[in-house]
Amino acid sequence: MNTDAIHKLFRKKHLKVTPQRCAIYDMLAQTTSHPTADEILAKVKSTFPMISPNTVYYTLNVFESAGLVVSLNEAHTRYDGNLSPHHHLICVSCRNIEDVYDDHLNQLQLSMATDFEIHSHRVEFYGQCRTCQQRRVPIHEKKR
Repeated sequence: MNTDAIHKLFRKKHLKVTPQRCAIYDMLAQTTSHPTADEILAKVKSTFPMISPNTVYYTLNVFESAGLVVSLNEAHTRYDGNLSPHHHLICVSCRNIEDVYDDHLNQLQLSMATDFEIHSHRVEFYGQCRTCQQRRVPIHEKKR
């Protein structure tokens, strides 16, 4: 996503356009790794050495409130800038997250009648990635 497109998107969402916000959003738009706030901070610090952790956390909350990112709550919150319909495979050993694109999951519906108006849903599968399976990494899943 280029700078002009980011500026236009921020204006559409009534967000203040700052170089730091643009850098954070651009970083998220260019990755599929679902980074933590600390990982985002480390990456953006190369361009903005004086950026503070508070700025990154605040910006991520602003983006989430504006519907520009989705937070994934694991041991450490990770952020996903990909807003297209998709779901996640989460490794309980290494905490790696992979995107899953499956139209059948996008069409899930409750099998019981309810007066709850559903706007969206997210499916997360927990298990072990191929790398951890091959290395026989112990499962560190927390009790839910």
